[in-house]
Amino acid sequence: MTLRPALSSDAAAIAAIYAPIVEHTAISFELEPPSVDEIRSRIEATVQRLPWLVSLDAAGAVNGYVYASRHRERAAYQWSVDVSAYVRDDARGQGVGKRLYLALFRELAELGYCQAFAGIALPNAGSVGLHESVGFKPLGVYRNVGFKHGAWRDVGWWQRPLGDAPGAPQAPRLWNASLWRSPQTA
Repeated sequence: MTLRPALSSDAAAIAAIYAPIVEHTAISFELEPPSVDEIRSRIEATVQRLPWLVSLDAAGAVNGYVYASRHRERAAYQWSVDVSAYVRDDARGQGVGKRLYLALFRELAELGYCQAFAGIALPNAGSVGLHESVGFKPLGVYRNVGFKHGAWRDVGWWQRPLGDAPGAPQAPRLWNASLWRSPQTA
């Protein structure tokens, strides 16, 4: 398994991973799968500031991805991010999500971020297990916060420190994919 920064050209593979999740589960609160062009736009917008990483299987195909986004808009939140991970159905349970997350956390900490948050539509034992295996702790639950597939859904929130919170932090740096240092391949 190889990890690298996401490219615009990964949009179709990422859309193929994400579309069945949107269509057939309540894991994502999107109601319609985004197009390949929309995914491409999301990648291009995200990597201007924050990391978006992909995992490649032995054949070189994208089998998972992670990315970070702003936690909130107000300036005092700038050291916190929300994170998401998605793994291709046939690659789940093989450590793909964990490897991606650990690489993402390393990047975020180096940029100066202090806290990561993850919202998980419940129930979702697989996602809860992944997040807790990489150090997330549960915070609480937004009850009946989203309506999808004919039912109200809860979202649990988890938090993971990315490093020490300095007393007088400097603003986080922008991510530069060209400076990526890949962790060892599996």
